[in-house]
Amino acid sequence: MDLLGMILDSANGDALSKLGSKHNLSNDQTSAVLAQLMPALTTGMQNNLKQDNGLESLTQALSKTNHQRYLDEPDLLEDSNTADEGNKILGHLLGDKENSRQLASQVGASTGISSSIIKQLLPIAATMLMGTMSKSAQSGNLLEQLSGNNSSDLVGSLLGSLMGDNSDSSSQSDSSDLVDSLFKNFLK
Repeated sequence: MDLLGMILDSANGDALSKLGSKHNLSNDQTSAVLAQLMPALTTGMQNNLKQDNGLESLTQALSKTNHQRYLDEPDLLEDSNTADEGNKILGHLLGDKENSRQLASQVGASTGISSSIIKQLLPIAATMLMGTMSKSAQSGNLLEQLSGNNSSDLVGSLLGSLMGDNSDSSSQSDSSDLVDSLFKNFLK
């Protein structure tokens, strides 16, 4: 299942309903917003992975924090601590708040949903992204496999695992091409 599908199906769809109802959005509207936010957020993650220690930081975040709880326990999506955590994640993924505002405006214009609502959904979407990454990493015992590998192998293992790819893609291309192609496939 792809990234968006995993998020939309989390907690049997309850996470999507909970997120939408808080902002008076239908499931279709919420799904449309998430479908437009996820590519921007994963591009931010992709850019972070390409930086020095980017993969190490992601691996530590996935191993130290129980991000998957945001998918498994939809009531947490309404908790102010979740928004705080999401804002921290957004800081890593998008940089400054101006980038978040621009993204909210673009998605708002495209979906017809107020950018002020999109701004409130952004940190929650970021926690859901990390929840999906965490759940995928945990289910494949990926975090154990990552120890002792070089950076290129780590990127290949992490993203290949998320894609369900068992081939050794990292040996066939450089890590930035691998990151690009796997994230594009993960979002389809």
